Amino acid sequence: MLAVPLTDPWFYAVAVPAVLLLGISKSGFGAGFGSLAVPMMALAVSVPQAAAILMPVLLVMDLLGLAAFRGQVDKGLVLFLLPFALLGTLAGTLLFRAVNPDIVAGLVGVLTLVFLAQRLLFPPRKDQPPPGRVWGALLGFTSGFTSFVAHAGGPPVNAYVIPRKLPPLVFTGSMAYLFFAINLSKWLPYAWLGLLDWRGLSTSLVLLPLAPLGVWMGVRLARVIRPELFYRIIYVGMFLTGIKLVQDGIGAL
Repeated sequence: MLAVPLTDPWFYAVAVPAVLLLGISKSGFGAGFGSLAVPMMALAVSVPQAAAILMPVLLVMDLLGLAAFRGQVDKGLVLFLLPFALLGTLAGTLLFRAVNPDIVAGLVGVLTLVFLAQRLLFPPRKDQPPPGRVWGALLGFTSGFTSFVAHAGGPPVNAYVIPRKLPPLVFTGSMAYLFFAINLSKWLPYAWLGLLDWRGLSTSLVLLPLAPLGVWMGVRLARVIRPELFYRIIYVGMFLTGIKLVQDGIGAL
């Protein structure tokens, strides 16, 4: 007997815009907005259920991102961040049952807002070097952990990559390759933790057609936007994400 997908209209009222935002952020345009997907869907289902439903959708989006930004990647940056991010997903696997995802999301929100405040109140000098490798290792680990717990890995790694001032397409392509590997590493742990079930997967199939639409919208915008405006939109996305995640963290206390 085939599993029946979720039928609650309220779920789809929040899931459809959440998936579209996730797809747009996967293109690099409005990076940061994608971390709103799980908190938005958590208005209708639990955080673990929302995260599990998004897994197949993320896989399709990641593959589309790899195809769209083929060759537009800082390989050294990705190879440096990836081992620490995978350690973060391992920590997320071991601690998943012991931590409250909303509390973790709230902490990510606080760190995101602190980063933005620092960038706006104390803007870096043009000759200021990007953050060091120790900072990158810490943020890479944090990104892997928060990605595993709540698909909120974007803001931590953005705090390391944004100051490097990469061209928009290289920024986007590098993030596409990094999160393809991170998200692929989460499948077996999610199955081991019992988060994947047939009803969730059938619900994913209903949402799947939105994946290419969201990525296409974002890719079209990312290819024509000026770098200055590109990063301003990233800041707006990170600010809104930070506010929402902090609200979720406070609500869990």
